[in-house]
Parts: sequence; structure tokens; C-alpha cells
Amino acid sequence: MAEKDATVELDAVDRQIINELQRGFPIVEEPYKVAAQQFGIEENELIARLQNLLDEGVLSRFGPMYHAEKMGGGLSLAAMKIPAKDYERVVEQVNSFDEIAHNYARDHQLNMWFVVATETPEEVARVIHSIEQKTGFPVFNMPKEKEFFVGLHFSV
Repeated sequence: MAEKDATVELDAVDRQIINELQRGFPIVEEPYKVAAQQFGIEENELIARLQNLLDEGVLSRFGPMYHAEKMGGGLSLAAMKIPAKDYERVVEQVNSFDEIAHNYARDHQLNMWFVVATETPEEVARVIHSIEQKTGFPVFNMPKEKEFFVGLHFSV
């Protein structure tokens, strides 16, 4: 999704939704209904508001975060140094892999950063090798050595 240029006006309910749901979402049979009740709105209104926040670019995503390694998967941060003339082509090539969770441009010598998420830890190396073969550029694999959890919440 492209970034929006205009500032989006949030009403009190939108602000409450953002402030509260970033702390967690009910794990029940009807989670949207239960969540909506805490905001004094109906389930369908909550869903519509969340969709609008996504459509307007206020939220970049809304969904669960899984711990890939605890589920038997592999996860690694990777970076590449891509010349400006090749950047758009390489972005498309890298993003064509299902295992790429997200991809960001950075103002750095290593100007393309992305996350490789695979079903097994061994597949990370295979995907990185495939990206190198497809793009013609080396990939710097930077698996985490230690994980830290920071309970970061942004009040709006």
C-alpha cells in the first residue's frame, strides 16, 4: 500500500481502538464483537473502522504476530546493497518470494532490508541463496542472536 500524503483526522473512538487493540485482542469465539463492546460500538462498525484505518494508511497491518521459531519455523533479518538503477527491479524480485515478510528501503550502504520467514530454520539459507541467484546480488543474513521483548505502545 502506498503511503498517504494527507493527515487523517481520528475521532475519539478511532483513537481508543488504536490505543487499546495494540495491547491485545480478545481470544474468544467472537473477538470483534467482544472488542467492539469495550468501545461502545457494534461489531460491524469496529470492522469498518479498522478497514478504514488500514485503507487510509494509519495502520500498516492488523493481525496476529507469531513467534516463528517456537512454531518450528525460521526467521532472519537480511540486507542487500543495491545500486539505485537496479533497486526497483530487485525489490520486485525479492518481494516475489512468499517467504519475504516485509521489505524496507534504508538510507544506508545496505539500502534494502527484509525479513525472511520460513517453515523450517534450514529453509532460510535456501531462500537467501535463491534471492542471490535471482537478483545477482549478495544477501547479508543477520539472524538474531538474542531476543528482547519491549512492550512498546504508541498512544494517539
